[in-house]
Amino acid sequence: MLVALTVFGFVVVLVMGTFAALTYLPGFLATREMNKRLRDVSTGYVNESLPDAGSIVRQEQQGPLPAVDRLLSSSPIGARFQRLIDRSGTDTTPSSIVVAALAGAAIGYVIAAMFASNPIARPIAAAGGVVAPFLWLSHKAARRLKRFEEQFPEALDLLSRALRAGHAFQTAMGMVADELPPPVGPEFKKSFDQQNYGLPLKDALNELADRVDLLDVRFFVTAVLIQRDTGGNLAEILDNLAHVVRQRFKILRQVRVHTAHGRFTGYVLLALPCALAMALMIINPEHMRLLFTEPLGHMMIVAAIVLQTIGFFWIRHVVKIEV
Repeated sequence: MLVALTVFGFVVVLVMGTFAALTYLPGFLATREMNKRLRDVSTGYVNESLPDAGSIVRQEQQGPLPAVDRLLSSSPIGARFQRLIDRSGTDTTPSSIVVAALAGAAIGYVIAAMFASNPIARPIAAAGGVVAPFLWLSHKAARRLKRFEEQFPEALDLLSRALRAGHAFQTAMGMVADELPPPVGPEFKKSFDQQNYGLPLKDALNELADRVDLLDVRFFVTAVLIQRDTGGNLAEILDNLAHVVRQRFKILRQVRVHTAHGRFTGYVLLALPCALAMALMIINPEHMRLLFTEPLGHMMIVAAIVLQTIGFFWIRHVVKIEV
């Protein structure tokens, strides 16, 4: 009897849960998508004729510590932090990164306490845990910016073809947003949605230039704004800009070929001490153990790491040529 009641209850819960999911899940997903679009087009612009619209557009995503989000949003550091998050393309909040930094500091401190006898290693490991989330954000932002730069000529070509076909510039931006993959498509989608919410084209393009910190994008924004004020063939201007960007990438790849020897030298010099240390630990463990047991050895390890890091970044700076 008990088994039958359990099965009956399970079937009832399953049927009711399925009915509730089919009934409420589409509305929930639509609401979440709308909130995401509202967050994506958030801006400091407020239309005076629509005071309520500004408050709707400026809805913010709440993280695990809303008080920290509010505190950072009212400070210049928080604004730069939020801009870094936007450029990285991650769906997170400043308070989430703060929580991750604190967790990384705690984990680094515990690991250093467990495996390192030197007390200096603990604060160093904790500092590394704090910096890790910010380095991760910077890395993702740099990768996303590089992908945008590579896809940007295609966006310019699509804009030019749409203008020649007789479409308005705003409609052409919507076509770019729908046709091109991330990150170009979502960035143009934000600008297109900002115009739909009443933001002037000049402000929407300036927001695009602020989100995507590239010289080519600033050229594009300047060309569009000048053409709207003085007139001219915008399609031809965009074609010329796309050609210049592609030629710059061609020259940049040629430079990378000529500097490949220097970059490979930097990688070899960075890996050589580690490989030599591992080989000496196998050949003569007693000789290498002094580095890990004596205070002078600890200082030598720290000095080697610092000098290796400086040398790597110096070689990278030498072989990096701006085009």
